[in-house]
Amino acid sequence: MLVGMGTVFVVLLIVIGMGKLLINMVNRFAPEEEVKPRAVGQMEQTIAPGVSKAISAAVASLTGGKGRVEKIERL
Repeated sequence: MLVGMGTVFVVLLIVIGMGKLLINMVNRFAPEEEVKPRAVGQMEQTIAPGVSKAISAAVASLTGGKGRVEKIERL
């Protein structure tokens, strides 16, 4: 039983190590894509200005001022 549990432990350590290695390699060789910020005017063209202000106020109220609205889409 000790050999089996030890084997599982070692295999899990190898999986964790390989996962961390893969994450580091991806972060090094494939940097994040730059996202261009959208202007507030573009957001208000698809949604009424009053609605976007109400949504922004609700998000600010719920998150204590820490959250912000980046994009509003109609579904």
